[in-house]
Amino acid sequence: MSVMAETTEEARLGWLALALTPRMGPTRCGRAVQRLGGAARVFTASLTELEGVGMPAESAQFCFDGRARAAALEEAKRVAEVGARFLTAEDAEYPSRLMEIYDPPPVLWVRGDAEVLNRAGIAVVGTRQPTPYGSGMAEVLSRDLARRGLAVMSGMARGVDTCAHKGALDAGGVTVAVWGTGVDVIYPKENKKLAEQIVAQGGAVVSEFPLGTFPAPQNFPIRNRTLSGMSIGVLVVEAAEYSGTRITARCALEQGRDVYAVPGNATNKNAWGPNTLIKQGAKLTASWEDVWEDLPSQVRLELESLTGAKESFGVGTASLFGGSAGEKAPAMGEHERGVMLELRQDEAVQLDDLIERLEGKMVSGEIFTALFELELAGRVKSMPGKNYVRCF
Repeated sequence: MSVMAETTEEARLGWLALALTPRMGPTRCGRAVQRLGGAARVFTASLTELEGVGMPAESAQFCFDGRARAAALEEAKRVAEVGARFLTAEDAEYPSRLMEIYDPPPVLWVRGDAEVLNRAGIAVVGTRQPTPYGSGMAEVLSRDLARRGLAVMSGMARGVDTCAHKGALDAGGVTVAVWGTGVDVIYPKENKKLAEQIVAQGGAVVSEFPLGTFPAPQNFPIRNRTLSGMSIGVLVVEAAEYSGTRITARCALEQGRDVYAVPGNATNKNAWGPNTLIKQGAKLTASWEDVWEDLPSQVRLELESLTGAKESFGVGTASLFGGSAGEKAPAMGEHERGVMLELRQDEAVQLDDLIERLEGKMVSGEIFTALFELELAGRVKSMPGKNYVRCF
């Protein structure tokens, strides 16, 4: 190994050691490296020097007596064993946009393709308990934006986050999940398959927390500022008055990121967040064009060259008003049209209620057949409890 490579590896280990040192947050880590003249110096500096660069006594002692180096070596070994990797603030693949924020994480743990972390991306966030309308908009907007080359970023939580990742995957696009746990701790557990799909399809799972970190409430606001920092903008779909989504939107504004919001029904508590953001100046977003036209021209050119997106712009556009621009829908039969007229995109209809509404127009067997055909065609989606909604 050359001296240069050895020095670089020692510096990477130094960053990792600092990130694992008690009471050393992102700001303290960055300041210590700057004042020491390099991350590798953490292993050779005297105790007085370490305390002199602003490290708490406990932290300085942890580094000076070799525990930080031992922890870093052990962590690096475990990272390799689980098929992940770690990026430091000095690595070329570390997201450049994240370096623009006040307190960038000193180390990122990554599973998947680390190169996608530098692609222009939109963070899609919202409630863990979305309405059918919120789920549909999150999924279809993410699908349409992913088709145009944007990386869809979210936190892989239940609800809007999960819908965003699924929409991007359905489009064959790239999606990045930013976790509030270690990259070896899947949360929520039911998203294990989704995490595997994200990595398999060329995306990435990323965290600023060491391996083995379990979900803790204080981790998620920290995760939210990383999510917004990696993106060029944040899209809020649904969020109640007091929610983590507000934290992400506030972080985005503080970091100089654009904020987009999908308007909602004013009588629904989940509409409070996006509607309030729109009143405060967020861009009202009804389709992918609302995001696309706000992107810097350099970013658009980059994405168009990446995907050849110009030729596909007419396909599959999300809309608040049903239907997709540029797509000619297959013809429906009389019974399917009758059922569709009774269904909505923003509110589920229970099967018994649907049968009652259509009484005298068609019998239950015809309704069941129509629903089956509509589901196969992707026009209708069944929800738990025999509820049905129209798809976007």
